[in-house]
Parts: sequence; C-alpha cells; structure tokens
Amino acid sequence: MEMAIETVERALRRHGPPLYVFHEIVHNLHVVRAFTGQGVHFVQSIDDVPSGAKLVFSAHGISPAVWKQAKEKRLQVIIDATCPLVEKVHREVRKFAAQGYWIVLVGHAKHDEIVGTRGEAPERVRIVANVNDAIELEIADQEKIVVLTQTTLSVDDTREVVDALKARFPKLVTAAKEDICYATQNRQDAVKELSKVVDMVLVIGSQNSENSNQMCNVARTEGKPAYLVDDHHAIDPAWLVGVKRVGITSGASVPERLVQEAAEYFQRNGAEVNHIGFVEENIQFALPCEISGVS
Repeated sequence: MEMAIETVERALRRHGPPLYVFHEIVHNLHVVRAFTGQGVHFVQSIDDVPSGAKLVFSAHGISPAVWKQAKEKRLQVIIDATCPLVEKVHREVRKFAAQGYWIVLVGHAKHDEIVGTRGEAPERVRIVANVNDAIELEIADQEKIVVLTQTTLSVDDTREVVDALKARFPKLVTAAKEDICYATQNRQDAVKELSKVVDMVLVIGSQNSENSNQMCNVARTEGKPAYLVDDHHAIDPAWLVGVKRVGITSGASVPERLVQEAAEYFQRNGAEVNHIGFVEENIQFALPCEISGVS
C-alpha cells in the first residue's frame, strides 16, 4: 500500500496535475481526499480518462481488458502501481488457466482486486465468498482445480473456505505460498493478541477497506466489541461506557497520523496511552520503473 501511495506522490511531482487514477489508489478516505485536493482524479472507467492524459493503475490490480483499453487511448503516461502480492495472484491465474485448470478464487466478487484478477481468465474462474458458496460450488471436471485467494481476507475465514473446498474436491490444488498479504496477516495476528488485554478494539480505516473490516471481524471473533472509524471524530462516547481499556489499531493503508490523533483523543480525556508493538514490518517493494527510473 505504501508503494502505491508513493507512486502517486512521485507521479504528481514528476508530471504534475491533472493525474488520473483508475479506482481509489488505496481504500482509505483520507488518502483519497488528500490526493483529490492535489489534482488527482479517481475514475471507475477508462472512458472517464481523457485522451493524452496521465494514468496510474491502483494497488488492487486490473484485468488485461482494462490494460488494452488504456493503451488504445494513447495516454501520455501509464503507471502500474499494482501491489506485487496481487500481481503474484494474477500470474498464478494465468499459469493455471494455461494448464487447463479451473480456478476457484476466494474473495468478494465486487472488490476491485477480485474484478481485476478474474479478468485474467474469466471463462476459467469461479468465485466463492464463504463456506456456503464452497459447499454449493459445482465444477464438472474435478481433476484439475486450484484455489487462490484475495490478498486482504481474514486468514481464519480463508482457511475455513479452503477446507470446505478440499472436502468437496479431493484433488484440489492450493497455491505454493499463502496469498494473504503479509501486512494483512500481521495486523490480524496483532488484533488477536491485542484483544487479550483490552475491553474494546477500535480500528482506524475506511468502510470500503477489506483488510480494516476483517480486523474488526477478528476482534469480534475473539469476543471483544470492535468498531471501524475513519478517524477519531467518528468515535461514539456510548461505545466507551463501562470500558476501561481500548485497543487502537489501523488498516494497512491508513496514515500513521490518524492513529496518533485517536490516541491523543483519549489522552485529552484523561486516559493513559501505552504503545504495544507485536510485529515489525520491514518488507519494502520496489516502485514502478516508470517512477523509479529503473528499467
């Protein structure tokens, strides 16, 4: 996510506004608003991008059909900020489809990432969102089936769906490595640990952020009330009645200042704030060559 945000920042410095981004660069209200104020236009269709404009593809990935449509418009600049972990799933879809496999894609059909991934081989992909979908899925040729997953899902929920698929299709092939984003998994693991020492969990993130929603679900599964808010202004005092300890965390694409502002909100109301670190993330992805200058 940080790579995608930095890509837009550098594109603005290098090329200037207006800059068009296909879908939200990341699913975070504050990030999108900040870029909009700098002359970035977020669009849902390539038809909304003027000929000769500068275009960035978001972190969630796009289908070959969208790539083709963009190239046909003869745009001035095209920069692909697709997350490398999402691109990994795209490569797997292409590989398995070429080998004649049916691809079962675990995820939400309308999510930007799933729309783009499915576009790699729409005739070979079947989407399941939950265990019930897995149980009801029908595929005639059960000899060559592989399961892949959306990168921002709950690790536990994905495991349950994959187990249900394995029960239905004994010869099911799973990817060589987990598709769940390392940042998503780290945050979900941290929420589990946080839930052991607090009475309530507050997740800073946007309503359309899959990984932020999943963090709330993880906390609730651990038996703790959890609320998803864009920032501290959305905190309802009624949530805090009878609550002694609040855990604050955030989605993968949330600016750190929003977490700090939430902590300061509680400090102003007399609370003691302690910082707990469960996992140190030190993985960095290279910027797109169109921005980094590396070919």
